[in-house]
Amino acid sequence: MRVLVATDPADFRQGIDGLARRVRQVLADEPMSGALFVFRNRRGTAIKLLVYDGQGFWLCQKRLSEGRFRHWPSGPPGQVLAPQELAVLLAGGDWRAAAGAPVWRALTPGA
Repeated sequence: MRVLVATDPADFRQGIDGLARRVRQVLADEPMSGALFVFRNRRGTAIKLLVYDGQGFWLCQKRLSEGRFRHWPSGPPGQVLAPQELAVLLAGGDWRAAAGAPVWRALTPGA
């Protein structure tokens, strides 16, 4: 599953439709692609996840009871994370420190 993170904060008054519009306009992606889209509020205290499962959208939110998500990706919109990096990010950790196995790829015949 592809995981794309919006590097700029989102307005958390937005629901599914507003975040899907943001996926199209800011991340230049299709919200119904099956990718998981991750957003953070301006204060860095909450995260929303948006994904389409083939029947409809899932919108999940995590709000910290104290503290902030301090280690947020920066750079161009649509930062791609590996699943283990997302797990560390959701736990409030530094996603860059999440070492995992190399990304698997199919070998072509004769390679």
